[in-house]
Amino acid sequence: MKYSRIAVRLFEREGEDVFYDPVYHGRTLKVFGMDEWPGKALEYFAGKYREMGYETVIFDTAGTFPEEGFDTVIKVEDGKGTGLDPIALASAGLLDGYTAATIVQTVYGLDRTLTERLYADFLAGKVKSVPEAAKSRTKYAEVIGESYTPLDEAFYSGKAPGFGGNVLVNLGETYSITLAGMTFLIVAAVVRKRRNTMIGVSDAAVLAYTTAGSAAIPLITRPLRSRVTVLATQYAVESIMNLVGPSLLLYHDPDTQSVIYETNGVPPGPMRKHVHKGQAAFIYRTPETIDVEWGEMPL
Repeated sequence: MKYSRIAVRLFEREGEDVFYDPVYHGRTLKVFGMDEWPGKALEYFAGKYREMGYETVIFDTAGTFPEEGFDTVIKVEDGKGTGLDPIALASAGLLDGYTAATIVQTVYGLDRTLTERLYADFLAGKVKSVPEAAKSRTKYAEVIGESYTPLDEAFYSGKAPGFGGNVLVNLGETYSITLAGMTFLIVAAVVRKRRNTMIGVSDAAVLAYTTAGSAAIPLITRPLRSRVTVLATQYAVESIMNLVGPSLLLYHDPDTQSVIYETNGVPPGPMRKHVHKGQAAFIYRTPETIDVEWGEMPL
């Protein structure tokens, strides 16, 4: 059944279309599958929401998402600049200063007092970038310096991205999970208040692995009207499975399918139907029960 204008058709079952409707099912959809299927599902949803007039913000760890239709493409490569310096972005008005300071806190492990000092120095115009903060003669510089590397220095360099309506973050060329997590958090903070937007992440479990990456998840999954988030992953990890919202299960190993059914509270028996290639199971909750819909979903 279709409840709102932002519902997306998944497949047909017994002559009726089955939809994912964020208004009814929940505004964060988790997609699980092996190999290329999560990425293909993300492309499918992005295309459907663009047809509805929604803007799209995509985080892609594989580096295979098509670049057509994006206003801004952010490519992250080890040892090269991205312009994603949270303090510099705050100076440019793309972030507020306190959010920038808390990003630095999350990445480098500052305590509350040092975070407040960094924020105060930003307001006073004493600090205009993370490299400046790291080189200053302050207590927070000492803490930042414990984990600050040349990769960080290069990462923050360069001109800030434009952050147009449609943004693709290409993480396929970075091997540093730390830089990937930092990118995820910083860009998520910039776009966290956008509406009429679909935010897609693949691979969500990989990007949520670090402290910085896990801090980004609440920013993009907090329910907002006129926003949809799709978290696609190959991994059945608790950090993603336990998030509130429906699940779309694509082809995967039988044990993995079982874990996903179990985590979603689907009782053993005929409701746990094995999902084969080209098929999908849509698992969602209502206040009264748990429902599972199956169908053919070639991607």
